[in-house]
Amino acid sequence: MSSKNPIRQMPRYVADTKDYELGAVDAVRVSDRTSNLWLDAWRDVRGRWMFWASAAVILLVIVVALFPTLFTSVPPNDDCFLSNSNGAPEPGHPLGFTKQGCDVFSRIVHGTSTSLSVGLIVSVIVTVIGIVVGAFAGFFGGWLDSLLMRLGDMFFAIPYILAAVVIMSIFLDDRNIWIISLAIGFFAWPATARILRSEVLRVKQSEYVTASTALGLSRARTMFVHVLPNSIAPVIVVTTVGLAAAITAEATLSFLGVGLPNNLYMSWGNDISAAQGDLRTHPMTLIYPSIALSLTVLAFIMLGETVRDALDPKARASR
Repeated sequence: MSSKNPIRQMPRYVADTKDYELGAVDAVRVSDRTSNLWLDAWRDVRGRWMFWASAAVILLVIVVALFPTLFTSVPPNDDCFLSNSNGAPEPGHPLGFTKQGCDVFSRIVHGTSTSLSVGLIVSVIVTVIGIVVGAFAGFFGGWLDSLLMRLGDMFFAIPYILAAVVIMSIFLDDRNIWIISLAIGFFAWPATARILRSEVLRVKQSEYVTASTALGLSRARTMFVHVLPNSIAPVIVVTTVGLAAAITAEATLSFLGVGLPNNLYMSWGNDISAAQGDLRTHPMTLIYPSIALSLTVLAFIMLGETVRDALDPKARASR
């Protein structure tokens, strides 16, 4: 007999081979919808009634501001007669007359363009200054960040309504839409700058920003191409809400008598101020422009809140 033991043939267990169609599993589904922050936000807001309600009111306000003669043919100031003072509504004058005998509806319609113009100009001023200051402060940091933020703190410490009152008091003879817009916007930008700065500080730590730097892109190009576009979403929300605040600020200044001249510009604030003395006897002359102001401001605030929730992934996930 041989001293070596024969090799025992052990049974082998092999799994059955099946066709799992790995190609089909790994295949890219071209038909799937693409997705990004803005597409997800649009899919979210288009299913919310608040978005469509606020958008409808804002669209109506824009149409009224651009084409006032489509809604009334009565001149707001040239067709005023004291015989109609605080008169009741009548055909062609659905909201009655002011104390000076002017048509209330016509003044509200023509005052829409003034309020909307001031709101838009202020929003542009605030957004431009806020983006420039916030982007440079957050991205470059260091001494530039400290300098810009201390400058922002100085403006932030001054209430922009109070600053606008002082500026408009200086320009008593030259008050117009541009002066009042600059007076409001020049002191209202620090909040936008702070919000953008915080977002830039978050975004600049992302991997794609590091990769952009590694590929040799300049810091300025990295900021404008990669960081700023991905940090702008909160600014859009703040701008929408800030537009409503600007409209309110213009009405407040006009109500205080340091806004736009009543004989040159139709303004809801001027109409509210002129009607406050008749609040007990003829309250509707004050209530009508107040309703127009409130609905416009409310529409922009609702739109801003809706956009904010849509651009916030955590808010979408919680619903």
